Amino acid sequence: MTSQVLADYLGGRRALGREIRSDFDLDDAIREGLPLSAIESVVRGGALSPSELDALVIPRRTLAHRKRLGRRLSARQSDRLTRVVRVVARAEEAIGEFAKAQRWLRKPNRALRGKRPLDLAASDVGIRVVEQLLGRIEHGLGA
Repeated sequence: MTSQVLADYLGGRRALGREIRSDFDLDDAIREGLPLSAIESVVRGGALSPSELDALVIPRRTLAHRKRLGRRLSARQSDRLTRVVRVVARAEEAIGEFAKAQRWLRKPNRALRGKRPLDLAASDVGIRVVEQLLGRIEHGLGA
């Protein structure tokens, strides 16, 4: 998974207002706070629904407040958004098709103790568990 792929999910240069060519570029963008247009791109592209965004990245009221003030996401919110988008992109990469990956992310999985993969995206440890499972899927070890 490259930083450029993540940047595309986040809306690319148009939404981010900058070119992302490396992990360092993405790290700089996260630390400065991603523009709200990145959230709009993620929702518009179907990677996350507004309710998933609310649960995993930024509460609706906080998002509305940031919009009113014309502020960017905080570094922490930007990191959470990027982390969740990374899992979505990784699922598409492992499963091979966006629609199938979206269904897989939202369906309870026995290998995850009955939890939905996207629900585990709320923490770094949960993300690692999901990424390990996606690696197993890629290598034909099943889920």
